[in-house]
Amino acid sequence: MKKIGIREVLPFFALTAVAVGSLFFPTAEAFADTSKYVTGDITWVLISTALVFLMTPGLAFFYGGMVNRKNVLSTMIKSFVAAGIVTVLWITVGYGMSFGTTIGGVIGNPMSHLFYKGVVSGAPWVGGPTIPLTLFSLFQLMFAIITPALVVGAVAERVRFTSYALFIVLFCVFIYFPVCHWAWHPDGFLFKMGVLDFAGGTVVHITAGCAALAGALVLKRRKSHIDNIENHPANVPYVLIGTGLLWFGWFGFNAGSALAANTLAVSAFATTNTAAATAGLSWMFFDVLRGKKPSVQGFCIGAVVGLVAITPGAGFVGIAHSAFIGFVAAIISNLAVSLRSKTKVDDTLDVFPCHGIGGIVGMLLTGVFASHAVNSGVGLDATANHQGLFFGGDLFFTQLKGMVIVASYSFIVGWLIFKFINFVNPLRVSEDEESAGLDESQHGENYVQGTLLVRSEGIIEERPVH
Repeated sequence: MKKIGIREVLPFFALTAVAVGSLFFPTAEAFADTSKYVTGDITWVLISTALVFLMTPGLAFFYGGMVNRKNVLSTMIKSFVAAGIVTVLWITVGYGMSFGTTIGGVIGNPMSHLFYKGVVSGAPWVGGPTIPLTLFSLFQLMFAIITPALVVGAVAERVRFTSYALFIVLFCVFIYFPVCHWAWHPDGFLFKMGVLDFAGGTVVHITAGCAALAGALVLKRRKSHIDNIENHPANVPYVLIGTGLLWFGWFGFNAGSALAANTLAVSAFATTNTAAATAGLSWMFFDVLRGKKPSVQGFCIGAVVGLVAITPGAGFVGIAHSAFIGFVAAIISNLAVSLRSKTKVDDTLDVFPCHGIGGIVGMLLTGVFASHAVNSGVGLDATANHQGLFFGGDLFFTQLKGMVIVASYSFIVGWLIFKFINFVNPLRVSEDEESAGLDESQHGENYVQGTLLVRSEGIIEERPVH
């Protein structure tokens, strides 16, 4: 039996402390004044919350299908385990740090809602006055879950599972929760600057993309990358399944961010679908122009880039302009992937070129096409000239400042987090473990893609496909 060290013991005792600590917080009664609740809005946001959660398994299939066969399970579980780790963090301190009483517009007070104190009994959130505060919190939890899971793709096939679990905790505490507070809390400094992020292009995709780039640089290159060995995707149908789940779930991600079953949700639904469709075609057709074949993966990656790019502006831009956003974002990300492939940066699944660059393009184009005609509510005041550059407004320059702040912060702090983890617990597996595959070396399991029928001396037998 393997000897158990302090590193193996700490996670269990940390979880034990949380479980025991929860016993000291009494059950609260639900908020009494329910007169303003709207059943239809509650129903839609409940559905949207489930849709956003579905995106995490979708991401697992999307990433799992693209890595080498010997690393499928290790890649997929890193997405799934985020659901466990982030949920515990969110219930204890995460919601308070994100949406609790502000401390200088920089971070929420974690004691505001420690162990969900005051959430069940609290008045509705200012941006969602017709739904319970608990539902708003759960909807936001799903965003927090998928964000660190996105980073997995950049460090896949070489990062230790225990080290990545620690990364999820530190990423949430030092990057996601603060940036969420900056952009989505009414007292957050980015919100007060007028930066617009309807559903997470900044809070989710830029933070994850830039932290992913930092992680790829700190972990350095895989042996197969150094030896210039082409890694074939394990299961392209998984990529298709993952794309379908992501596309489907993204309707909750974007349209659900209206926090009501209203015309704004319908508009966000339409812009989401339009941008994804246009971007998928744009990536595929652009590949053909560059002498490649119209690949399955190309369309899937392009569609996801379109979903990323429309996210910050889904509820601020018109449907027609969402097609342009998807078209341009796919081309820029495609070129970024090509450029990255010519460098020594080993971002395994191109998280930064797709999510980071896609989020940046979407954030900036929101500053070009956001219109009072679509949304004249909070953040896009119709009484001011705070709308897109295309309409003569000044929003673009605000978006540019916000983008620089978030991208720089996420990269620098992401770099420091990965460096710190590497100091306390090695980030990389050994060379032998990397060669054997992380499924076996990290989890003691193997993914078998299927079986191959082999005829030998008139006998047909099944053999595993390797």
